[in-house]
Amino acid sequence: MIILGLSGALSHDPSAALYIDNKLVAAAEEERFIRDKHAKNKMPYESAKFCLEFAGISPEDVDVVAVPFAPIPLTSPARWHYAKRYWYAPDRALDAILTGNRRFYRYKDSIMELLKKLGINPKKIEFEAVEHHLAHASSAYHLSGFKEKTAIMGIDGKGEYATTFFGYGENGKIHKIKEFYDPDSLGGLYGAITEYLGFEMLDGEYKVMGMAPYGDASRYDFSRLIDFKDGEFSVNTEYANVVGLRRYKEKGKGYYFTPKLIDWLGPRRQGDAADDPYIHYAAAIQKLYEEISLKLMNYYLGDILIETGKIVFSGGGALNVKLNQKIIAQSNVKELWVQPASGDAGTAIGAASFAAVKRGIVVDKMEHVYLGPSFTNDECEAACKDHPNKPNYQIISDVPVEIAKILHDGNPVAWFQGRMEFGPRALGGRSIIGSPSAKGVADRINEQIKFRERWRPFCPSMLDRVAKEMFINDHPAPFMTFTFEVEEEWKTRVPEVVHEDGTARAQALKKENHPRYYALMEEMEKLTGNGVVLNTSLNRRGEAVVCTPEDALNMFFGSDLEYLIMEDVLVTK
Repeated sequence: MIILGLSGALSHDPSAALYIDNKLVAAAEEERFIRDKHAKNKMPYESAKFCLEFAGISPEDVDVVAVPFAPIPLTSPARWHYAKRYWYAPDRALDAILTGNRRFYRYKDSIMELLKKLGINPKKIEFEAVEHHLAHASSAYHLSGFKEKTAIMGIDGKGEYATTFFGYGENGKIHKIKEFYDPDSLGGLYGAITEYLGFEMLDGEYKVMGMAPYGDASRYDFSRLIDFKDGEFSVNTEYANVVGLRRYKEKGKGYYFTPKLIDWLGPRRQGDAADDPYIHYAAAIQKLYEEISLKLMNYYLGDILIETGKIVFSGGGALNVKLNQKIIAQSNVKELWVQPASGDAGTAIGAASFAAVKRGIVVDKMEHVYLGPSFTNDECEAACKDHPNKPNYQIISDVPVEIAKILHDGNPVAWFQGRMEFGPRALGGRSIIGSPSAKGVADRINEQIKFRERWRPFCPSMLDRVAKEMFINDHPAPFMTFTFEVEEEWKTRVPEVVHEDGTARAQALKKENHPRYYALMEEMEKLTGNGVVLNTSLNRRGEAVVCTPEDALNMFFGSDLEYLIMEDVLVTK
């Protein structure tokens, strides 16, 4: 059975994923192909086309098309809750009651047009509309490989109406326990404060998380932003998660917080500096997010965690690696599995896997995210020959050995190898790498290559066996979805990948998932004693991660990078 998953219902991060029976054979985000970060208001045409072509699938062979957005009946409490909480915007409230599925039907029409463009006859496929949070849940539970009864948590801005999901998986079936509805959204609140802190919602939340360790959460009490009691929470819409006339406006743009927030905290942050008081605000919202999430988790999922200790997590809120560190520290948690593409791009996988399971297919565990396009040496050479900057390049015979020497000399390298990763994390397919023991390499990458804020941290990729030595906690970490406390000795051995609070967001790599990247780390271990490399995504600030050799060359010549390795093709300045 061939199942094509397509996301993009929420006007950002469209993507496509393809299952052939139980195997996820391809997945990619639209932004990578059209070079438009988050690809807002786009449909996943190029990504779907790639998936079909990569798998050698003719459009007429597709059996099922699954999407992560579904109609919500009027009998559901979701639409009534929305209408009640948005009483101050009567047009929105009435719309939820009278035409509450209008957005779904618009989206379905867009999907049907997309299918025709792809050559898929909409009348000859089964169409599966999966509720947004069920798609998130499926992307985590069904791909985790967990066989025991498993707690499921989902936190994001919102889907149709739901914002927060608690449930469990057992024998392949997902059961809902509790949902919360817009505007009561932990992800939405974090996003609103992200806007206040000078970043873009749905893009800058990880910057707030990175800024938080520089601040002191005890300096400001943010508890007024959320009411929590007896397992119920609501966001204080006097301050955030607002629409219409309640929004604070600046230079003609409306934000998801109110003028009252400005009266309380002062003017919205400007510029790139991590300064007082905003670092303390970042710390305070991070603390509040962690506290409420953990309280809700234990309230709704505590009994399941006591029973089996297994939990999976998805939704944009699951990319908050500091919260994930707190979850695995809970005494009743044995193992946490986080969908590496937890944002809305990952719902293409979730919808497709949900549709597969519904049809009796047991989908494979997700072992890696190398699911995008790859390129041959000939294609990389052809890109060099055609590029207007006429790069200097040569074929090298032993890439891990030669690149390890360049890294050891203190140079960053653009590393373009194998299939492109799916999701927001660079995991050795499209990365900029450096030696984590080379003093100043992180600052150099921030200032001269990525052109981003100086306080932004970098992450370590490491041999899987090294993680047990480097971190205080021993927990699987294949996808950079957790931070860990770094052992004191390692803080001096690899200082360029240790954050302000003594933690690191890690990728512990198994050899079989990316043999060449693993071999590079083995060579680094021979040269430095540490089987670790500094790793960040191969892109510049505000740009999508590179996809093709042409993209890599454009970035190379638009920065101070001096070395780019594309498969066996070494490009130098």
